[in-house]
Amino acid sequence: MTEDGTEKARRDRVFLVVVDDSPERAVALRYACLRAAKGGGRVTLLRVVEPVEQSEWAGIGSMMQEERREEAEALLAGLAAQVKELTGGMPMLVIREGRMADELLALLEEDPRISILVLATSAGGKGPGPLITALTGRLAGKMTVPMTIVPGEMSEAELDRVT
Repeated sequence: MTEDGTEKARRDRVFLVVVDDSPERAVALRYACLRAAKGGGRVTLLRVVEPVEQSEWAGIGSMMQEERREEAEALLAGLAAQVKELTGGMPMLVIREGRMADELLALLEEDPRISILVLATSAGGKGPGPLITALTGRLAGKMTVPMTIVPGEMSEAELDRVT
């Protein structure tokens, strides 16, 4: 690969982080940011908003869905500031509505720029977590990119050392 091609490949590498409500999300995010900053690449943040249960009053359901989307936008905006601080660049932000695993797999299929999925395990010995369990089990054959699984209890110093 030429020097220009190598540099382009580094810039095109995209680390995808799933933004859920787990405390381990911070570990996955920091790992992805450090890898992107030190090795070249960008970060994409994915937030999946679960659909509101159908109710008799569609207006209420619509308002609830809109509130969830606004909360997702606010959360991603805050995390984008962290990504910019660690990487020097703004992340790509993606909000989807649906089931987490389904939307994640759909995004991986649709966006060829994504080259690595970064997830962190549950802290406290509670197992890897439901998404990692699904993606390494029944959905493993549908994965289209490598997955990096970071121990959810890693400290900032440990993350700095391994990246």
